[in-house]
Amino acid sequence: MEVAVEFSMVDAIQQYGFPIVMMVGLGYFIYYVWWFIGAEIEPKIEEMHFALIRVIDQTRMLDQDMIRLQQKVNVVLEYKENERKNKKK
Repeated sequence: MEVAVEFSMVDAIQQYGFPIVMMVGLGYFIYYVWWFIGAEIEPKIEEMHFALIRVIDQTRMLDQDMIRLQQKVNVVLEYKENERKNKKK
């Protein structure tokens, strides 16, 4: 013999009271948010963290290349200036 038990929110509130039913609902909500953050958001944040590290490394490499290029340009300009001075003498 099967007994069908229907349990609605109204019955739960009448039996346990509004604060208890809401605390159970809030507990489930907190569990769901915790699970969602752990399963969905944290992996994406980790991927973005690694992408950010790659961008920072590339920016540093570009900065070093710019410094080297500026030094080369300065040397060439210095050679040209020395050449002009030597031609005037």
